[in-house]
Amino acid sequence: MKQISGGITAVPGIRASGVHGGLKSDNQKDVALIVADSPAVAAGVFTRNRVCAATVLLSREHVDNQIAQAIVVNSGNANACTGEQGLNNARKMADLVAEKLEVDPKNVLVSSTGVIGVQLPMHAIMRGIDLAADALCEDGGHDAAQAIMTTDTVPKEVAVEVEVGGHTVRIGGMTKGAGMIAPNMATMLAFLATDANIAGAPLQKALGRSVDQSFNRVTVDTDTSTNDTVQILASGSARNPEITGASGKDFNAFCLALEFVCTELAKKIARDGEGATKLVEVVVVNAKNEAEAGSAARAIAESPLVKTAVFGKDPNWGRIMMAVGKSEARFDPYRVDVWLGDYQLVKNGMNSGFDEEKATQLFSQDTVTITANLNAGTAEATMWTCDYSYDYIKINADYRT
Repeated sequence: MKQISGGITAVPGIRASGVHGGLKSDNQKDVALIVADSPAVAAGVFTRNRVCAATVLLSREHVDNQIAQAIVVNSGNANACTGEQGLNNARKMADLVAEKLEVDPKNVLVSSTGVIGVQLPMHAIMRGIDLAADALCEDGGHDAAQAIMTTDTVPKEVAVEVEVGGHTVRIGGMTKGAGMIAPNMATMLAFLATDANIAGAPLQKALGRSVDQSFNRVTVDTDTSTNDTVQILASGSARNPEITGASGKDFNAFCLALEFVCTELAKKIARDGEGATKLVEVVVVNAKNEAEAGSAARAIAESPLVKTAVFGKDPNWGRIMMAVGKSEARFDPYRVDVWLGDYQLVKNGMNSGFDEEKATQLFSQDTVTITANLNAGTAEATMWTCDYSYDYIKINADYRT
């Protein structure tokens, strides 16, 4: 597998665009369009929040036939908690794209992100779709990645090449997300494309597996959005022998590459968490089972006291022990070891005698890795988060104003 440039349009047969329709101020891009040259196999994973955006409801319906040719996304407005009018507006988005591209409206997937509880300004949506359709190009992935941003500070893109069945397959993707992030189909939008020749059922299985190991391992602030969506289009133009089942060498090779793309995108979300100054990787090893490892890792990653200590460069290891202890993991507290990178802070549940100055320096790095060894079994889990800074409060206090 080789990482390549180009994001979602690194995949042959995929065009994209990102334009300013008028939902955002200052001419910021706010409508994105992703189009396959011909109908593609499609799969999707969506929010588990009971309060779902209209676009989630519509896309769930459209992706059921496992075929799609276009994805349209707007930022600046979530189209959530907008009732029947919101659902009609989501359908209108699909209809407008279908008309411009001369495709079936049921083959158009729709996503929105932004402020909840406000009706879409359809004049801006209509203008944006017109402009986006006219701007479609083979290197438009970066513009599209910019157009889906809300409080993100940077666009987020990843692409790879991998050999599947003796053929070169490409997978590219983009995501947005910086706040309202928690591991329950982590709060974000992500769009992926591949030229792999793969049937609908194994594509859905591969996507679900990849989401569980990536986007569902990210947490910023414990909140899960109304609009969480991950969608993928598979054109089949790589002409590898068709992957028809969720097993075997070719399926596993595809899954590993897809999981890599999703994981790298997920880490970009954590690194760009609202107000974040550091990416924090939390690893729990030697738990009794994977569920308990995940529970312990999440408890550390979501602890405001741990996250603020990381921001303050304070090696306050007691907060890590507290967080592990409140999780569902079963362990002997006096067998726990805690490491900061490769430097031990805690040995057998107590201060290891570490050097405070050295530990503070390690907390000053752009990426901080916290490892908790429970010494209770053989299972492990990893989660990604970020620190809490003063700016997190500022960003969210001023979100609508």
